[in-house]
Amino acid sequence: MNIADYKGVWVFAEQRDGELQKVALELLGKGRELADKLKVDLTAILLGSDIDDIAKELSAYGADKVLYADSPLLKHYTTDAYTKVISELVEEKKPEVLLIGASFIGRDLGPRLAAKLVTGLTADCTGLDIDADTNNLMMTRPAFGGNLMATIVCGDHRPQMSTVRPGVFEKLKKADVKSEKIEKLSANISKEDIKVDVQEVIKLAKDTVDIGEAKVIISGGRGIGDKEGFKVLQELADLLDGTVGGSRAAVDNGWIDKNYQVGQTGKTVRPGFYIAVGISGAIQHLAGMQDSGYILAINKDADAPIMKIADLAIVGDYTKVIPELIIQIKALN
Repeated sequence: MNIADYKGVWVFAEQRDGELQKVALELLGKGRELADKLKVDLTAILLGSDIDDIAKELSAYGADKVLYADSPLLKHYTTDAYTKVISELVEEKKPEVLLIGASFIGRDLGPRLAAKLVTGLTADCTGLDIDADTNNLMMTRPAFGGNLMATIVCGDHRPQMSTVRPGVFEKLKKADVKSEKIEKLSANISKEDIKVDVQEVIKLAKDTVDIGEAKVIISGGRGIGDKEGFKVLQELADLLDGTVGGSRAAVDNGWIDKNYQVGQTGKTVRPGFYIAVGISGAIQHLAGMQDSGYILAINKDADAPIMKIADLAIVGDYTKVIPELIIQIKALN
């Protein structure tokens, strides 16, 4: 392998049922930064069926080029089809970096692609940067259950591959000027290449909210004490049109579903208003919410780490503070 032959940053633009996924736009935002540092083009890779409009949309979110393969065989994600099409494109055009969202699809696709291309993959990353001396991609991710942050470099193989957790990076604003470098490719794929036949897609209806999209989040931690305490947080969240979240300790204790976990081993969030209740503020939790617009912390311990990063810290018992907040908010309405 001649590493010098590999140039450019690629982002896999995941779509489902013709809808571009948010993580794809987040990766384009970060990819733009990485490509500028490397002085190379940023390319979005899109697969699907009847996706001309999505390809045009991608060019407005920072991509210099858009390569897309359109085929009925790519309408629904299958490991075999997507791996074959993307790996052949990579072998032909030789990008130095390939970023994939750590969604259910991305976590399946990334390892298969890495194996096919005989390269490394750093999974579930929360940070990406370029080494100024070597131009290698520095990929940072939690290790040992989130107790350590590891920065990994794939120096001897290309492309450098990473799956990135949704919500970690911010997407760029949609531009009025779009790139004209949109190329529709002939998908080199047949039914014989696909071992799985998707006969029907049934969506599971779940009463869950994507906390990554919430503008207001009230999160509870170990200090809440029990599941009943989250009912008080829910009352406050309802008044503020917000969503209840939780720390890893709250999830481990069964007080709140893992879908609502904030932190390195949960979801990264950036609400305009974040209220941390009974949360000490371990580094794993702070990494998932420290970019919130305004942070209010309520804790009995005045020296808790969360109190030091909060815009406003209230030292006290949440069972007294939260009900008083509810009374005051109701009085304003």
